[in-house]
Parts: sequence; C-alpha cells; structure tokens
Amino acid sequence: MDARQKLHTLRRNLEQVIRGKSEVIEQIILVLIAGGSVLLEDVPGVGKTTLSKALAASLDLEFQRVQCTPDLLPADIFGFSVFNARDASFQFRRGPIFCNVLLVDEINRASPRTQSALLEAMAERQVTVEGTRHELPAPFLVVATQNPLGFQGTFPLPESQLDRFLLMLSLDYPDAESELEILYDQAVAHPLDQIRPVLTRDEVLHCQSLVGQVQVERSVGRYLVELVQRTRDDGRLRLGSSPRGALALFRAAQAAAFLAGRDYVLPDDVQQLAPLVLQHRVVSAKASQATHALQREVIRDILREVRVPV
Repeated sequence: MDARQKLHTLRRNLEQVIRGKSEVIEQIILVLIAGGSVLLEDVPGVGKTTLSKALAASLDLEFQRVQCTPDLLPADIFGFSVFNARDASFQFRRGPIFCNVLLVDEINRASPRTQSALLEAMAERQVTVEGTRHELPAPFLVVATQNPLGFQGTFPLPESQLDRFLLMLSLDYPDAESELEILYDQAVAHPLDQIRPVLTRDEVLHCQSLVGQVQVERSVGRYLVELVQRTRDDGRLRLGSSPRGALALFRAAQAAAFLAGRDYVLPDDVQQLAPLVLQHRVVSAKASQATHALQREVIRDILREVRVPV
C-alpha cells in the first residue's frame, strides 16, 4: 500500500468518528503531512477534542494531552528537574510535550506565560529548560483547541503564537443527518474505541518527505508571494502576514497537491488554502471588527484582485 492509500485509510478512520466533516478531516491530514500544527476554534461540544483523539488513535505515535487551566505552568508541560539525594544530582523529568502528537485542549484558558512557552517547541521542535536544550521527537504535531474569543475565562493568543499554526480550522455544527448518525454511533459504545493505528512513525515521516518533493513552478511561487505582500498593503489590515505565512502557504500547497495525487502545485491549491493559512496571521485595522470572518473576507478580496498565473 503506497503513501496516498495509507492516507486514504486514515481519512476513513476519522470519518467513522467525525460525521459530515470530510473537508475538515482532509485539512487536518494536510497539516500532518505538511509537518505543521493546527488550531481548532469553535464552540464547546462540536467534536474538536474527539477529532484530535481520533487522529492520535489512527497513528502509531506517542500521544499526550494537556488540559489548559489558568494555573497551568510551563513546567507542567515541559518537565522539571528533581534532586536525587543518592548521588547529589538533579535529574530531568520530561513533561507531556515529549511526544509525537500533543493535544493542547482549550489553549486560550492557559495564562499568557504558559501560552508563550509553547513558541519554541512549535517553531523549532525543541524546548529549553534551565538552560539545557532538549530535542523533541519527530514527527511532532500540536493539535490545539480553543473556545471563540469572548468566552469567560479565556486569554486571547498573541499574534506570535497564532503565527505558529499552519491552519486555523472550525468544525461548526453538524447538519441534521450527521447529528442523527452521531447519536446512533454512540448508542452502545464510542466509535473511538474501534479506531486502530493505520500509519507508523516512519510512514508519516515518509509522507512528509514526499510532500517536500512536490514541485512549485516559479510563476506560482511569485503569485503566492504577491498574495502575502498584498496583506501588508491593505488598509483594512493593521498587520499583514509575515514571511512565515508565505512559507506556511507554500508548504500547505505542496501537501494539497500531494493529497490530490499530483507532484506539482496549481494556483488553485494556493487559492483554496490562502484564507485558512493567512486568516489568523493578519490583524484587522479596526479592533471592534477584529474577527477571523472579516480577515478571511479581506484575503478573499485580495485573491480576486491578484492576477492568477496561467
């Protein structure tokens, strides 16, 4: 079974648990093979945590979960040193971040101090504790969930933190037929109990290496850069996308092409992913309207304005 067939099996696994959300499932698989991290923002109870657990159960990788609360400290995630009286030395005890798939549940309930502690891990795949650098295992994927802004007891993620997520996704409410299926799926047992791993660590790394080999024609690259640069000049935005946003869109487009069975990127790949990749990397000029919906609309306007390469 080749890599794409394995990913098709992974998709079927997730669709057994999350009904009626094929597009979101495709996007979270894209994040996995692109080597990024994903932020799931939605109201409670729509399946954010369930989707994260289903992904972890479908991968033969080490999984850890952190439930964020205002009193959560960086040491609760990274680990800490313990004094060993036997030989008068300090021994480092690793925290839950030393895994392949880390679910950070309700990340915006953690304090800004703890949120910022994740920056190094997500950007550089390492953590520094008490002056010592510790490499994180590969592959490393953060699946973070958060409640929409405005919910009580939440701390908005700063722009530098949002910029670390490849995609920001929303599950939204299921349609009536899918919600009915959910009821009967869980009538006897939870479908998560039936999930079995379909991808090993080496297979995930192999998929990521294949994504890196997908060709991006120079004109498509210029098109992508022009889209990102337009976000910096648009008067409706106070902050445009950084070069990290361009890199993220480039990598995401490669992953989309790979999932589509191609070894080259089309402008369509860039167009479809630009709102998802860039919406959380820009900031509206009007604070009262600083919603992701408005930011997505600005990006769609830019897509309509920029000439598409033939």
